[in-house]
Amino acid sequence: MIITTTPTIEGKNIKEYKGIVSGETILGANVFRDFMAGLTDFFGGRSSAYENELIKARHMALDEMQRQAEAMGGNAVVGIDLDYEVVGQNGSMLMVTASGTAVYIE
Repeated sequence: MIITTTPTIEGKNIKEYKGIVSGETILGANVFRDFMAGLTDFFGGRSSAYENELIKARHMALDEMQRQAEAMGGNAVVGIDLDYEVVGQNGSMLMVTASGTAVYIE
């Protein structure tokens, strides 16, 4: 399946628009990861623990979106938008949402 942020796919003809699809993922942060991220904030540098969680959450949201597109008969998703939010009490959870338009291309 082709997924893209662009509204078209170069060299491909969109034959049918199937509809809007989305995938949402919410992941909780744990105490150890928060502690290590706090040290990184204090001493400087990148927080690989949080970066890995962001990557994991993004992949999960995109996978869910693709499954929806396949269930609708699509073989590609165009116009993908990714949103990141912190939710929950004290911002303890990370939400990633992926949305786009499922299409059938030839």
